[in-house]
Amino acid sequence: MMVISWFFWPSPAVALIGVILLPAAVKAGLPALGVAVAMNIFGHGIALSSDFVIQGAPKLTASGAGIPVENVISASVPLVIIMGLTTTFSAFYFLMKDIKNGSLNIEENIYSFENSNTSTTSTINPIIKNILAFVIPLLFVFDVIAMYVKNLRGGDATALIGGTAVFVLTVLTILNDRKNSLSKITSHLIEGLQFGFRVFGPVIPIAAFFYLGDSGITAVFGEVLPKSSNGIVNDLGIALANTVPLNAALGAGTLSIVGAITGLDGSGFSGISLVGSVAKLFGTALGSGTATLTALGQISAIWVGGGTLIPWAVIPVAAICGIDPIELVKRNIKPVVIGLVVTTIAAIFFI
Repeated sequence: MMVISWFFWPSPAVALIGVILLPAAVKAGLPALGVAVAMNIFGHGIALSSDFVIQGAPKLTASGAGIPVENVISASVPLVIIMGLTTTFSAFYFLMKDIKNGSLNIEENIYSFENSNTSTTSTINPIIKNILAFVIPLLFVFDVIAMYVKNLRGGDATALIGGTAVFVLTVLTILNDRKNSLSKITSHLIEGLQFGFRVFGPVIPIAAFFYLGDSGITAVFGEVLPKSSNGIVNDLGIALANTVPLNAALGAGTLSIVGAITGLDGSGFSGISLVGSVAKLFGTALGSGTATLTALGQISAIWVGGGTLIPWAVIPVAAICGIDPIELVKRNIKPVVIGLVVTTIAAIFFI
């Protein structure tokens, strides 16, 4: 889950890992709820908050903080490891504890794959299926190689992967139903766009509101603001830094809280630019630690909002595992909160 999420993000990884490994995990003794927790932690938590390969998240936070992306990634490595290990071991401990005392049934809520998608029949020749099963993963392997060789990051990397996915969708649809392929391709694209707007639509007004607190407000109001103004939020932050004695503990705690608050909308990405701006303010006031504070805020925002603690953000994992999303959130709360506390304490020493 973590590796696939690094290269293709968690959304496609959920369906792939859930369908293939959920039955095996349940047979091995891990409850379906435990499978969902593991997928959340490693996909929407560790992989998405670090985003080492595509680098969409660190690019946004680095832009807000005004530092190179490489600095954010380097600073995030130890924090991601600490957060991941703490959360994983905490989640495992609580799962084993509940299994032993009988409050969590191993056979509960097992998702039935045999009866899913029974209305969809494939007309692709079995030989062609075997060829496609080899070619499709190979295409994405080529994407990874191209991203490395051509140094593709952020939007360029996302565009490459998305283009490959659209190409695969088109070819498979044509092979499966030549007569109605054009209309079905259109239907698939419409469904994908609708899903994208539902998930990321709130980012637009929220980001606009945040950017008004940054230097974007000077572009709107022009000469109304003093030329020395850096935006309302930045000006307030500078004033606070000049009046309140800041230290590493206060800075790290504030970034964790701000990141968590911005993640409450359920996207995880809408507020990380603001997190970068706040990290820049505190880093400047402290004289160091901007990259560490930026990485900490990014981790906090995405772990909370990217798909581990917000009910509507965990729905894909809950659906593929056949469990209640509210129960999944309840299961995630303790490990994630413990992980954030430990990671924040660790960040204090890195600043």
